[in-house]
Amino acid sequence: MSETTAKRKVLMNPPVFIGSGIIAAIFVLFGIIAPDASAATFSAVQAWIMDAAGWYYVMVVALFLIFVAYLAFSRFGQIKLGPDHSTPDYSYKSWFAMLFSAGMGIGLMFFGVAEPVMHYIAPPVGAGENFDAAREAMNITFFHWGLHAWAIYAVVALSLAYFAFRHNLPLTIRSSLYPLIGDRIHGPLGHAVDIFAVVGTLFGVATSLGFGVLQINSGLNVLIGIEQSVYVQIALIVIITLIATISVVLGLDGGIRRLSELNLFLAFGLLFFVLFAGPTVYLLQSLVQNIGTYLSSIVSMTFNLYSYDPATYGLQEGCNGDCEPSTWLGGWTLFYWGWWIAWSPFVGMFIARVSRGRTIREFVTGVLLVPMGFTFMWMTFFGNTAIHMILMEGMTSLGDAVMADSSVALFQFFDALPFSTIASMIATILVVTFFVTSSDSGSLVVDIITSGGGDEDSPTWQRIFWCGLEGLIAVALLLAGGLGALQTASIASALPFSIVMLLMCWGLIRALRLEVVKRVSLASAVPAPAFAQGNWQQQLRRLVRQPKRDEVMQFIEGPVMEAMQAVAEELKKQNIPVHVKRGDDGRAWLQTEHGDEMDFFYSVRPREYRPPSFVMRDIAKGRDEKLKFFRAEVHLREGGQDYDIYGWSKDQVIGDILQQYEKHWYFLDAVR
Repeated sequence: MSETTAKRKVLMNPPVFIGSGIIAAIFVLFGIIAPDASAATFSAVQAWIMDAAGWYYVMVVALFLIFVAYLAFSRFGQIKLGPDHSTPDYSYKSWFAMLFSAGMGIGLMFFGVAEPVMHYIAPPVGAGENFDAAREAMNITFFHWGLHAWAIYAVVALSLAYFAFRHNLPLTIRSSLYPLIGDRIHGPLGHAVDIFAVVGTLFGVATSLGFGVLQINSGLNVLIGIEQSVYVQIALIVIITLIATISVVLGLDGGIRRLSELNLFLAFGLLFFVLFAGPTVYLLQSLVQNIGTYLSSIVSMTFNLYSYDPATYGLQEGCNGDCEPSTWLGGWTLFYWGWWIAWSPFVGMFIARVSRGRTIREFVTGVLLVPMGFTFMWMTFFGNTAIHMILMEGMTSLGDAVMADSSVALFQFFDALPFSTIASMIATILVVTFFVTSSDSGSLVVDIITSGGGDEDSPTWQRIFWCGLEGLIAVALLLAGGLGALQTASIASALPFSIVMLLMCWGLIRALRLEVVKRVSLASAVPAPAFAQGNWQQQLRRLVRQPKRDEVMQFIEGPVMEAMQAVAEELKKQNIPVHVKRGDDGRAWLQTEHGDEMDFFYSVRPREYRPPSFVMRDIAKGRDEKLKFFRAEVHLREGGQDYDIYGWSKDQVIGDILQQYEKHWYFLDAVR
């Protein structure tokens, strides 16, 4: 057996992998062996959370939205999620497709018709089935699927991307707490944080899979008459989990990205079909008004706990003291907030993985606004069309069917539109592909966390294990109470992780403030003047010269290494630990150690460039390759500094190192 193979078989963090697996296994066994007892337990947990912790969920989600908005519009917005010289790994098209598919795909399919209709018929306050109820139903739906949901994802994704790609920490939840607990992230406390994240992810993904399989079963019932039962749903989970396993084995670029783009294509097709098959002008008018109503009421709705509604206490008219308190808040708003928080390790990790190289402002704008815009169109075109059918066309049977079984809402809705069979078939396929992308993305993320934050090239059996475990948890939830158990699992698993998310916000803001202090101190520092750069003719020749790779490599091996060695020898005389090294890619670097304070890092790397257009006189085939040139660029800890030192003398390179080192000392003085 080769050394590489041996390493791949043990690529895991045992405390996190084993601890998470045991917790999930206990839950699965409890749900399968004792479904009645587990259902009673879930009901008791949900009731306690609604009574005792509802205010906490509302407050903490509001804080997350305020936090990410502040980061986007503050001076932190220009900081990159990666080194300063990094560029995005994916195009906008692929990035948006993966954001959408990982975030809310199954939920939109399940609740696109069901939620607006249910709020229209049974609103939290006031009478239903009138124009006021229709407007309020869409406002509530927008609130549940708007900025708050994506702000929750953004908190986790920002923290992970910043610490993993800018500070080279492992791509795990624990890394975001480094500014608070330092190297203890590698100990029991860090293991506990990652276990919370894994368990939350497993339950959050299983909730989505549960909703998805309920709707797939309903779609197959409409299309080919397959009965709706728990056993059929379990069989569907098994079949589609196998498909998801194949996708997750293929990896991020081979399976998940392609399925995500397919999802987006099918979803847009279905969206525009409903727009043009339904009352088009009315839908466009409703979209504009829905957005305006949502924006004008977002503050009041964010903090609304219905404390002044008699139904909250079971005191509504006609009860005579024997009514149960309303469970609307727990069944809707708290469920959504819990679902989003439970999903945030998974979606946040996934978004972080595909967002390397973007600025914080670009990231927040993309994550908050772009998927939300599509979501608002989806909810308006599907929800308002369904409400229009009931309110204006008298199709009360649609409302009755939705209230009886929300999983059939989408297919009952299509029955009232042309080409209903084709639309239902496409919708079923879309739910399946959303099911697959949710499962394989979740499995990939859990595998990364339990592997200690390494890349996605982990042993295949680990991905298969987590993919299968998510399917088993979905089975256990269906056996333990169906929809109610799915809701409770999300709300309960979110409670401990929401505390971790608050700590993540604290750690991220501390790290960002430190970085801004460093930038300001470097910009305001007045270092010693550099060594003479030679006469202007020499400088001009150096500017227009376009050296080849071998020439740049010789320069790094010669004057650069000699300068670094000379500086290192002098630092050693001052009792400062220092290392000078060469990399396989040709770069050379000098690094000092300053104990508990930030180390100094200075590197020179060969970087390839294409010649400017005025040099491209010859357009013959292969000429472009021959004209490529290289620069010897300086990189600091923050990334590339975008200046070339090729052709400098040893003394001039020493002068540049000393300038950067003096700036580093200014920074250390500023943060002491």
